[in-house]
Amino acid sequence: MGSTRAKIAVDAMGGDHAPGEIINGAIRATEELDVDILLVGDPEQINPHLERFGSSTHAHLEVVPSEGVIEMTEEPMVGLKRKRKASINVAMDMVKTERAEAVVSAGHSGAGMAAALLRLGRLKGIERPAIGAIFPTQIPNKSVIILDVGAIVDCRAKHLEQFGLMGTVYSKYVLGNNDPKVGLLNIGEESSKGNEAAIRAYQLLEANAQIPFIGNAEGRDVLSGNFDVIVCDGFVGNVVLKFAEAVGEVLLDILKEELPQGLNGQLGTALLKPNLKRIKQRVDHAEHGGGLLLGVDGICIISHGSSQAPSVYNAIRLAKDAVDEQVITRLRSFMAGKMDIHSDSTVSSQPPQG
Repeated sequence: MGSTRAKIAVDAMGGDHAPGEIINGAIRATEELDVDILLVGDPEQINPHLERFGSSTHAHLEVVPSEGVIEMTEEPMVGLKRKRKASINVAMDMVKTERAEAVVSAGHSGAGMAAALLRLGRLKGIERPAIGAIFPTQIPNKSVIILDVGAIVDCRAKHLEQFGLMGTVYSKYVLGNNDPKVGLLNIGEESSKGNEAAIRAYQLLEANAQIPFIGNAEGRDVLSGNFDVIVCDGFVGNVVLKFAEAVGEVLLDILKEELPQGLNGQLGTALLKPNLKRIKQRVDHAEHGGGLLLGVDGICIISHGSSQAPSVYNAIRLAKDAVDEQVITRLRSFMAGKMDIHSDSTVSSQPPQG
């Protein structure tokens, strides 16, 4: 599908390093991606950072004023209602009014999800949203999407089935897997393994003709590349997410420590630089930007609270990919039964002509 300049609303006030690192990542995105950025936040805090880049870099960036931010210590719903002009509320309203096509926020993830549900609503046919996180696999240039990684801690079997549907659409149209394979994260391969919810979810996933379900995925299968989509509840998914991030950081630290020292070592390191860069791109969570909140009627990227400029840039890239591939339009059609995932055809509700 052809690429167009997407309009992305970025919550400049959300995250541990806001607004400076958020602005740095947003400006890089305007320079390297076909995006217009609507930077939502306090102009008095944003403008001094922008001035360091000069006026020429602002052609595709606009500051949208907001008042306040939902703090990490606040209860999401209370904060959203008390601070109606908070940056995340204003950013979501921009998608609701079609002034922007997507939202990126590194702020309070619970507030981001609640604001999306309140402002945008759920997609028809989806009971609970899910945050989908992209993981590298041991197969080069192949990723797996895991959902949910934190939106819903306790999931019913029906929710896991719906996660399988949404993950299938995302994997096929954004990640480019023409024949995505869906698995259920469990403690064994057999259909009888796991708790009652897992056993029932297996049955629902297997019975749904629109989900290319191939069975249970154990923990060792997550990064194997044998699965393109893995579904689980948000409690388990969040543990997997944080563990994988830690492993990636440890691996990078080990590589730095084990590289040879001295002149010969420096020469060897220089030769290895391209390889090391590719390793970093595959295992560093900052390279993936965050997770797409699937199930709400709009494109929302929930980024890490610790996001710095590279992660913000990649989150914006992720949002643009979702816009370009019309993820929301495809999900609407899919949930309404107007699209067949196997044939990639749109099912017409009109009788054939002539």
